[in-house]
Amino acid sequence: MENTIFTPCKIGPVELRNRSIRSAAFENMCSGNSPTQMLFDYHTAVARGGIGMTTVAYAAVNRSGLSFDGQLWMRPEIVPELRRLTDAIHAEGAKASIQLGHCGNMTHRATCGQMPVGASSGFNLYSPTLVRAMREDEIQQLIEDFGNAVSLAKEAGFDCVEIHAGHGYLISQFLSPYTNHRHDRWGGTLENRMRLMQCVIKRVLQAANKEIAVVVKTNMYDGFRSGMQVDECIMVAQELERLGVDALVLTAGFVSRAPMVVMHGAMPLKAMAHYMNPWKFWWLKAGLALAGRLMVPTVPYKDLYFLDTAKRFRQALSLPLIYVGGVTSKEGMQRVLDEGFVAFQMARTLVRDTDFMNKIRSGEQSCSQCGHSNYCIGRMYTLEMKCHSCVMNLPKKLEREVQRLEADVKKSNR
Repeated sequence: MENTIFTPCKIGPVELRNRSIRSAAFENMCSGNSPTQMLFDYHTAVARGGIGMTTVAYAAVNRSGLSFDGQLWMRPEIVPELRRLTDAIHAEGAKASIQLGHCGNMTHRATCGQMPVGASSGFNLYSPTLVRAMREDEIQQLIEDFGNAVSLAKEAGFDCVEIHAGHGYLISQFLSPYTNHRHDRWGGTLENRMRLMQCVIKRVLQAANKEIAVVVKTNMYDGFRSGMQVDECIMVAQELERLGVDALVLTAGFVSRAPMVVMHGAMPLKAMAHYMNPWKFWWLKAGLALAGRLMVPTVPYKDLYFLDTAKRFRQALSLPLIYVGGVTSKEGMQRVLDEGFVAFQMARTLVRDTDFMNKIRSGEQSCSQCGHSNYCIGRMYTLEMKCHSCVMNLPKKLEREVQRLEADVKKSNR
């Protein structure tokens, strides 16, 4: 079919110069939950590298929604720096998006300033900490916080907001029967479990006022038996279409139960443990040493690993869909577009090389050099997201781990 990678496309009121989007993979490039020069330099480099739109990752809509110290927290005082960033992205010819969300129970009091909250009370093994169910007044405030965050994003010059409703974060925690054990109007039936998502999206659309695009990142499945399955997730997607969002990003996985379903491959456990603060994360380092592969089981990597399932959603929906998951080559990009997706998202490919889209366009490259060791993910929980190829004096034990994991990926894809 005709090459459409570098043709313009529209998502709501926004026109992108091509079909590529930098996905909202967490950069860990903020200080004091505010933008830094490092965040500025990375996203402007991606824009300069030929992307259609770059997405600033995982900004919390309030303090209780913070998972990490290096994560954005949407509040008025950071708007001028965000405006500087969006102006620079626009100057390079790209559009700017920001992902908005709330982590729910995936945090700790020291980070979010209170006992973590979720759809239901329980225990977060990864912090570890007790979690309590959100009260009615907190739910109502959360809905308003999403609307306020969208207004701040508009003021900061973003062209698009991406609402995170997947991966086992707060909206996803309300959607999934695995984490939602409520007996009020926010739990029980799928209709009730969707209620928070519905209220948030209505408030978001009101704040956006058709002036910026509204995209929702939603699961196609949670990745384990007691979580959301494909048929139920299609119903959620159909409800999002009915509500009037501009596009969906189709993903899968649950960070607290099936994390590698999100990105596929193996977690580089040695890299993850190496960079963790031994005092702050002693229990997690010990757990990784004793039972790392049980805590974070491997999911074999292959290119376009979500495509077969995403095609089922394409058949069930009419609104624009954005594909994410293992897009690493010109051939893969075109295949996704030929299947009826309006655009595609990438992250690890652009961590490896911010100029990747320019190289695809010029013919200098047809495939990413990313080896899928997930080193960038392993260090992301402590330091800024960075490819091992860009790290000076990488410790030998981590270099050996990268080589082994990349060899495993090559072997499994023969």
